[in-house]
Amino acid sequence: MTSRSDVAAMIDHTLLKPEATRADVDALVVEAKELGVLAVCVSPSMLPITDPGELVVATVVGFPSGQVKPEIKAAEAKRAVADGAAEVDMVINIGQALSGDYEAVEADIRGVVEASGDALVKVIIESAALTDERIVEVCRRAEAAGAGFVKTSTGFHPSGGASAHAVSLMRETVGDRLGVKASGGIRTAAAAEEMITAGASRLGLSGSAAILAELTV
Repeated sequence: MTSRSDVAAMIDHTLLKPEATRADVDALVVEAKELGVLAVCVSPSMLPITDPGELVVATVVGFPSGQVKPEIKAAEAKRAVADGAAEVDMVINIGQALSGDYEAVEADIRGVVEASGDALVKVIIESAALTDERIVEVCRRAEAAGAGFVKTSTGFHPSGGASAHAVSLMRETVGDRLGVKASGGIRTAAAAEEMITAGASRLGLSGSAAILAELTV
């Protein structure tokens, strides 16, 4: 079993519910500091974070559908970075991936990467909605476009969230060149451990406290 401190160092403590308030985000930041996690991930409207301390600040763009014009997605990323985001989790246009238009997928990702400057870009591929072959190709395109991570899921898609199979396939595709973030439906320490074993280097969790409470130092 991975230690509590090791898992905490991989967590993006996340609050992306549309009904979240500023007070909810403030509470999230306080909890994240107490838990000792790596990062907080919030909606772009909640930026800037007043007092992030040592926390990495992450946000999302084109979220959750990915069905946003590329130039709007890029502009959203640029504004988010200006508002203090050090990491940008972007959703691909899933319809383009499903129709095999990988050139458009890659161009969409590249636009966000370029707009994000020095910020780390994580590419949400919505793995549960894709075949293995499409997962592999989208991961390849994310790498070609200059992204730093590939990420399984938004957590909002009806097809489901992260799976160990998808994480393993993503890790196999990108090797050690990119990070792999597992997100969506990870609610227990056992599930988190399964994702880490499969190759995840980052975890997107909303229930971080409960998961970490199951682990030993």
